[in-house]
Amino acid sequence: MREKTANETFQITEKILSILKEMYPDARCALNYQTPFQLLVATMLSAQSTDKTVNRVTENLFRDYSTVQDFLQLDQSELEEMIKEIGLYRNKAKNILAMCKELVTRFAGEVPSTMEELLSLPGVGRKTANVVLSNAFNIPAIAVDTHVFRVSNRIGLASADNVLDTEKQLLESIPRELWSSAHHWLIWHGRKICDAKKPKCGSCALNPYCRYFSRNEKQ
Repeated sequence: MREKTANETFQITEKILSILKEMYPDARCALNYQTPFQLLVATMLSAQSTDKTVNRVTENLFRDYSTVQDFLQLDQSELEEMIKEIGLYRNKAKNILAMCKELVTRFAGEVPSTMEELLSLPGVGRKTANVVLSNAFNIPAIAVDTHVFRVSNRIGLASADNVLDTEKQLLESIPRELWSSAHHWLIWHGRKICDAKKPKCGSCALNPYCRYFSRNEKQ
C-alpha cells in the first residue's frame, strides 16, 4: 500500500479535526472548579476515576475546603474520609496535602503556570499539568488521558504505544491554536462513540478517514 504524502496526511488531519469540531462544538473540561487550585485538586483526584464521581466528591469537599489554606487544616485521615469514594484515595490524599505544602512554601500559595513547576509538585504528572495549563491558564496543551490515547491512535492522528510519544505526535500534527480544543474533542469522542471495547464505528462520521475502521472493515 502506498504511504500517504505529508500533504495528504495534513489534509486528513485537517478533515478529522473539522469533523470533531462540528460533532462537539461545546466540548470542554468536565471537571467542576472555580479556581486553578480547585482544578489541580480535581484533576489529581480524577486519575483512574470518572469525572462524574470526582464532581460528586468535590461538590461537598470544595464547599468547606476551597483554598490551599483550608486544605492545610486537614490531616491525611480527614481528607481520606472525604474522598474515599474515589479510587486510590489514600495515596491521593497524601499527594494532595504534600502538594498544598509545596504551594505554600515554594509558590506563595499560588498554582504555578509552567509545565516544569507543575511537574515539580507531588503527585502531578504531565496529564494533570496539561489539564491545568490548558483550562486554568488558557495555555495551549494536549493532555493525553485514556480517551485521547485510544482515540488518537485508532484514528491515525498518532501512532504510538505510550502517552508521552502520543502527546509529542499530536503536538506535531495538530495546529497549536487547536491543541486545547482537540484535547476535549478527542475525550468526548472517546466517551460517546469510540468506546474502548465496543466502538460505534458504523455510526461514526470519522470512519472514512479512520485507520482502525479501515483495518477492521477489511477483515
